Parts: sequence; structure tokens; C-alpha cells
Amino acid sequence: MTPRRISRLAFVASERPEAQDARARLAARYGDAPASDAEVIVALGGDGFMLETLHAQIKGQPAVYGMNRGSIGFLMNDFNEDDLVERINAAQRTIIHPLVMVAIDRNRRQHKALAINEVSLLRQTGQTAKLRISIDGKVRMNELVCDGALVATPAGSTAYNLSAHGPIIPIGAEVMALTPISAFRPRRWRGALLPHDARVTFEVIEAEKRPVAAVADAFEVRDVIQVHVSQDRETSLCMLFDAGRSFEERVLTEQFSA
Repeated sequence: MTPRRISRLAFVASERPEAQDARARLAARYGDAPASDAEVIVALGGDGFMLETLHAQIKGQPAVYGMNRGSIGFLMNDFNEDDLVERINAAQRTIIHPLVMVAIDRNRRQHKALAINEVSLLRQTGQTAKLRISIDGKVRMNELVCDGALVATPAGSTAYNLSAHGPIIPIGAEVMALTPISAFRPRRWRGALLPHDARVTFEVIEAEKRPVAAVADAFEVRDVIQVHVSQDRETSLCMLFDAGRSFEERVLTEQFSA
């Protein structure tokens, strides 16, 4: 059976002039369907804009094909205005499941957000943070003295997690990375790999003296006292990558880069 050919595209772009110019040219050339009616969203910008686009499509869930009009572009395809429909129809699909963060602040208010890359806890002042870490209700680290800690998805493992010396995770691996950020005590702890269905709980010790913020991608909650992180298996997001340049190939290449 021949796969149905995708033809209805919607174009979105970051505020960068080169992204806006590209959007205007591509929309004129290929048509620009309303996002609600599109089969594929074409995102023009950098990795940050790709995350914004994926967050915007969580409810509608059309596939997103990115082209780099930003800086790094790890989540984007190379920019080329020619044969766009053919490239999209030949593209390889990558399905990712975001993390869900439930953060409780010192006023006992609850904040919920999704994270495609990572949920991070970060100290708010010059004093180190003190965190107690539990996995599935069992305390695994009574006190981590640090600048912070994060939980990353496989898709986000090459971002902040890698900069914090966390492991790169193949996209198909059903695990999450728990990575400390500048750990002071225990100094030699480098984090853990957790099953995808694990529930991670951070408790902030001495929260008033050592305030901590929780960040789910770009959504920030300040002065948290407790944060729960788990994977949302009910939500699936689809990214498209050019044939021969799949996300799996990019992650594998990253592991052998200098």
C-alpha cells in the first residue's frame, strides 16, 4: 500500500529576520495552510524555537519538520528551499514523550508543566542548594549539596544534560538521565540512569535559606519546596528528520564527536 502523500504545510518562524524572510518565501512557494488544518508544521529557527513549536502543538499533535534559521540547530534539518514536499514525505519520524513536572512552592501552590528536554532545579542565590532525592517514594540520596540537578529525556540528553556531564541517551532507550549540576557533596556522584516509568521527587532542604527554582524547558517556578518529575507516556510528539540524517544518527554521531 502506497503511503498517503503529505501536502498541506503550515509555516511558523522565530523572530530572527532570516527566519521571517524564509517563511515568507516558502509560504508563497508551497502554500501556507492554517496550523489547525496542516499535516505538517514547518518550523524555521533554532533549537529553542523548535521546542516552542513542539510545546504549541502538544494538543493538536501534527508532525513538526524544522529547518535551521538559528544557530546550533541540533533539532533542525539543513535549510533548503527546494523540493520541500519531497523531503518531508521521505523524512524519518521520531516520537518523543515529554516529562511532566509538578512543582510545589513555599506557599503550597502547585504548578504543572511539560518538558521536552529536561526539568532542572537551580539555586537562586549564591548559596548552594541542598536537595533530597527519592525514586518511586524511596529516598536514594539524603542530601545533595550542589548548584542544582536535572532530569532529562533521551531527546534532551544532548542539551543541558550533556553540558552538565550527563550521559547521551539513544532516542529509543526507555530511560531518563538524573544528573547533578556542579555537585559539591557527594563530590564524586555523577548521577543515574532511571527507567522511563520512574517517579523522581526532589525535596529542597533549608528552602528559605537556600531558595531553589524549578524549570521545565522554559517554564520557571521560583521558591519551590518539592518537585515531582515523571514521563508522560500519554503524550507523543513527532519530529521529522531528513532521510539519512535521523535523530538517532545525530545522537550517535554526537557520542563520537571531540
